[in-house]
Amino acid sequence: MKNIVTAICFLLVNGIFSGLIAQKKLQNVKQEQCATMVRLEDKFKQNPGLKASFTRQLESFNRTLADKIQTQQRDAGSAGINSPATTYTIPIVFHIVLPNPTLVTDAQIIAQLDVLNKDYSGTNADAANLPSYFHPIFGQSPIQFCLAQRTPSGEITNGIERISTTQTPFSPSNDGVKHTSTGGIDIWDGTKYFNVWITALSNNLLGYGTFPNDGFPLEQGAVVEYRSLPNGVYNNYNQGKTLSHETGHYFNLYHIWGDDNGACTGTDYVDDTPNQADFTTGCYNGVRIDSCTSNGNGILYQNYMDYSYDQCMILFTKLQVVRMTNALLSYRSSLTSSNGCTPVELKTLDAQLKTIDAPAQRICTNSFSPVVTIRNMGLQTLNTLLIKTVIDNGTPVSYSWTGSLSSLASDVVTLSAVTITPGNHQIKIFVASPNAGTDENTTNDTLTTVVQYYEPVSTVTEGFEGSTFPPAGWDVVNPDHSITWQKITGVAKTGNASVIIRNSDYTNLFEKDYLRLPEVNLINVDSAFFSFQVAAAVASETSLAGNNWDTLEVLISKDCGLTYTSLYKKWDSTLITTYTNTLLSFVPASSEWRKDSIDLTPYINQGKIMLAFRNTTGNENNIYLDDISIRTININPNLKAAGFLVTPNPVKNSVAVQFYPNPSNLKSIQLYNLFGQKLAETNISSGAGLPLYTFNMSRYPAGAYIVRAVFTDKVIVKKIIKE
Repeated sequence: MKNIVTAICFLLVNGIFSGLIAQKKLQNVKQEQCATMVRLEDKFKQNPGLKASFTRQLESFNRTLADKIQTQQRDAGSAGINSPATTYTIPIVFHIVLPNPTLVTDAQIIAQLDVLNKDYSGTNADAANLPSYFHPIFGQSPIQFCLAQRTPSGEITNGIERISTTQTPFSPSNDGVKHTSTGGIDIWDGTKYFNVWITALSNNLLGYGTFPNDGFPLEQGAVVEYRSLPNGVYNNYNQGKTLSHETGHYFNLYHIWGDDNGACTGTDYVDDTPNQADFTTGCYNGVRIDSCTSNGNGILYQNYMDYSYDQCMILFTKLQVVRMTNALLSYRSSLTSSNGCTPVELKTLDAQLKTIDAPAQRICTNSFSPVVTIRNMGLQTLNTLLIKTVIDNGTPVSYSWTGSLSSLASDVVTLSAVTITPGNHQIKIFVASPNAGTDENTTNDTLTTVVQYYEPVSTVTEGFEGSTFPPAGWDVVNPDHSITWQKITGVAKTGNASVIIRNSDYTNLFEKDYLRLPEVNLINVDSAFFSFQVAAAVASETSLAGNNWDTLEVLISKDCGLTYTSLYKKWDSTLITTYTNTLLSFVPASSEWRKDSIDLTPYINQGKIMLAFRNTTGNENNIYLDDISIRTININPNLKAAGFLVTPNPVKNSVAVQFYPNPSNLKSIQLYNLFGQKLAETNISSGAGLPLYTFNMSRYPAGAYIVRAVFTDKVIVKKIIKE
């Protein structure tokens, strides 16, 4: 059913929570079972700008998918589209969050996984009940699921974790079950595991899922009411089909009726599902028609993306399978290469270099001691270990560790100091000779990282015209390894290049990316200023209340980037340089740049500092930077000593009258000849003077003259000679 609409409608959740620990079969209740669309609308209300970015990405996905399907249909001809040949097996972890999580048995989880895999592969026994007229669209997904065998940190697991909570039931409105801070449990790495939370839900809900591009990476997965699992106590909804439905949302499927409250104009963005007026409650046989499909084979109430009783849910269609597969490969492809289902096999002697904890990307001194975490991945207690550090393939620097690490235990170790020269360097660290023996698994012995060190500079002038990005001494910090700062040519305030961050390309909200300048040492100068050209636009109306805007900050660090203080923070109307919002990728005209400046004088002689631009995405539009400068000013030492200086003396043309610091209570600057005749005067009405005034002496004959600075409480006089 594919009727394109411009808005996503949602259904309100109704019903009364029927009790947490009921152990008898519950009566049938006509209810809204899935809160996926309700949760999505709640997210839109909480983050108004999210809806525009979500819709943009959805439309882009739909266009790309439509082109692929058209090509596949053309190539397949009369044979039609078949299921993909490649099987994609992804790790799944079940988080059971209940006051008594043992209510859900391992056997139920195994049965649920079996249902899920059979429903997706199309090998479910009840598929035999599908009417023959729907056989041509019966889909078999290449997506399969395996219980996780290792945790994100490499611990042994069976893919089932139980968490006792005092918070129950949970609501989808705040996704509380997905956060330890609200009584739930935090997600396992969503790029490596399909997370499923099993819990008690409010308002008779059976579950909800998350769409791939909803902007909340720490909430990705499916939530399922524990009584809907196989052999659960929800009558007619206890065969495990709820998870098949919510997993469909996770792979970008929508409800088969289009969530349009019976208007027949909604869409599930799939062409081979019949148009349908509303969700189905119950279980039917044969053809069933409604106001949207009143003839032919009727509606597809057997589809997993409907609300029929579990015993009537039989299939995904072929094009639903295509949509899910493309969503997996477009948004969640890292799941297909995850080692989450690879068992942890323990050797007798196996020392692991788990992480390089320091240095992290940039250091500000040429000598440092690496910090690493080692782990005993062997069965035998680890007592001794050699740890070696190699800089740029040079001579290893050894460290002998001693201790007592039981199997799977870890230790943080500070290694021997090493020294580097200015520039970028590769650091390789490896472990060897556990317990003076041979490591039986060398695949986890070595890690490498790249670190940069440069001497601090006194000034910065950067327009990004060079061939290298980031320029020497600069670096980019990209925590999510996704969209970040990059050089762009053909767009600039001056020259031909600038830097850009493409906020509208982000999948998630609130991601932060840093563009860090070289370390600067402001010493023996009188003032310092930081300036840059910025250009920015937004996609949303600037009047949109409560929106999450792209935010640009300038941060300063006095400890080499460990901590930062914000000097500058702009967003929405304070940041943008064009007042026309646009959904197109913003490219600034020459007039759509603004120079912003920050006074760094308070940081003179305060030690080395590092400045950084930080972008926090609101999924709006592009931000550009160019002509970045840190400049310093030195005051004439004679002026600093006297506080008042007239130069040059003798003078031929123009004479400068300078003050340091800026004068207060200044009334006027006057020029007299030796006959007492006032030749020129500059009056200062406010009393707050400027640091510099000038007189044009070229109009006067050679001779002596008097410059007078008249204050409210004094007069300063200086004699000058005109040549």
